[in-house]
Amino acid sequence: MRISIVTISFNQQPYIRKALESVVSQDYDDLEFIVLDAGSTDGSRDIIEEYRSRISQIIFEPDDGPADGLNKGFALATGEVYGFLNSDDILLTSALHDVGAFFAQNPNVDVISGHSLVIDKTGAVLRRAFSDHFNLIFCAYDSNVLMQQSTFFRASAFKRTTGFNNLNRIAWDGELFVDLAQRGAKFATVDKFWSSFRLHTLSITSSARLDNLRADYRKHIFRKIIGRESRAIDVVIALAFRITKHLRSPRALLERLVAGPIYRRKL
Repeated sequence: MRISIVTISFNQQPYIRKALESVVSQDYDDLEFIVLDAGSTDGSRDIIEEYRSRISQIIFEPDDGPADGLNKGFALATGEVYGFLNSDDILLTSALHDVGAFFAQNPNVDVISGHSLVIDKTGAVLRRAFSDHFNLIFCAYDSNVLMQQSTFFRASAFKRTTGFNNLNRIAWDGELFVDLAQRGAKFATVDKFWSSFRLHTLSITSSARLDNLRADYRKHIFRKIIGRESRAIDVVIALAFRITKHLRSPRALLERLVAGPIYRRKL
C-alpha cells in the first residue's frame, strides 16, 4: 500500500532538515514523498536539494498559501493513503509502518489519527497531545482535536472532497477533516504516538496574532456543521461539550493540568 506524504516549505531553515530526515528514514517500502517550497530565501531550498535523491518530487514554485500548496502536492500524489507533515514537525520512527498496517487491516476506516509529542525549537519535549475520537458535533463546538501530524487518510476519501480550502489561512487541516466526515469518511484513533509537533515563536499555534482569524474560523466551521449562526445559548452548550471532552479524555486533561496548554504557550 503506497503512502504519499506531502510537505510544504517556506522559510523553515532551522527545522526542515529534521522534518525531511524523519520521512526519508521511515522503515516503509512503498513511500512517495512530495516536497513543495513556495519561495524560501533562508537556505531551506539548499537543504531540500540535498535530499533530492530520496524525495519523489520537488516543486519550487509560488503558491497562494499553505492550503493551495497542499492541493498542488496531493494533485501529484499516487498513493492509496495520504498524509502531510509541516516542515517544522517530525514523523516518529516506524509511524508509516504502523499506518500502512492499520489501513491494510481495517478496510472500512478512511481516516486514522494517532497522538503527538509537543516539542520546542530545540526538540525538547514539552508535553503530550492526544487525538480525540472524531465527532462532527463536538467539532462544531470547538471540543474536538485531531493531531494533524499524526493523521492519515485514504486517497479515495480525499478525492470525495474539494481538497483544502484555499481561503482558509488558519486551520486548513481542521476544515479538511470536517469535509471528509461530511462526505462519509469513517474515522478511528490509535493509541500510538506518530509525530512530534513543534512549537516556536513563528508557529501558528503559539501565536496570539491570529486570534481574530481563529474566531472567524470557529464561526465558519459552526455554520458548516450546524447550518446556522451561533447563538448565545451555544456558549453554554459549548461549555457542556468541553466538560464532556475532558471527562472522555482524562489523560489529555491531566496533561493539560500538569504540563500546561498548547495554544498560546509561553516559549
